Amino acid sequence: MKIEKISSRVLMCCVGLIVVCFAAFFCIGYDNMVGDHNEPVLTDIIMWLMYVLVIATAALTVWSLVRGIQNSKGTDSAATTGVPGGKITMFTCCLTVASLVLGWVTGLGSTEFTASDGTVTSAGWVTLVNVFMVSMGVLLVAAAIAVAVSMTGILTKNASK
Repeated sequence: MKIEKISSRVLMCCVGLIVVCFAAFFCIGYDNMVGDHNEPVLTDIIMWLMYVLVIATAALTVWSLVRGIQNSKGTDSAATTGVPGGKITMFTCCLTVASLVLGWVTGLGSTEFTASDGTVTSAGWVTLVNVFMVSMGVLLVAAAIAVAVSMTGILTKNASK
């Protein structure tokens, strides 16, 4: 079976599982009293779904990187496709590290956070959340710019000259 067909089937299975989980989450009920709050009965199923999807995504990303490196040894993607894949990969890695460092630097000096129910979150966890929020914002803007550049075809036009 071709890799594209496998990929599309896995995507459809994931989307189906997500739709079923969220439909159950929203439709089954709100009979779970936690303190003064009434939360959905299936909150745990959504949380476990997110944990599984994050772990699976991380594992597939590592597998894809290793496989891509093995398959591209000795070839220049810019010569065959017109897209400078090596430069894009290096830029992406550097941007990710830079966004994590920026988030950490902006989160230094964070104080502990006390929620309205009295739950206290340490300053370290507040800083960690800041790191991921800042890096998510930076990478989201970078992805939007990359999509816009890709749609214009600038990279392939310059490479084909």
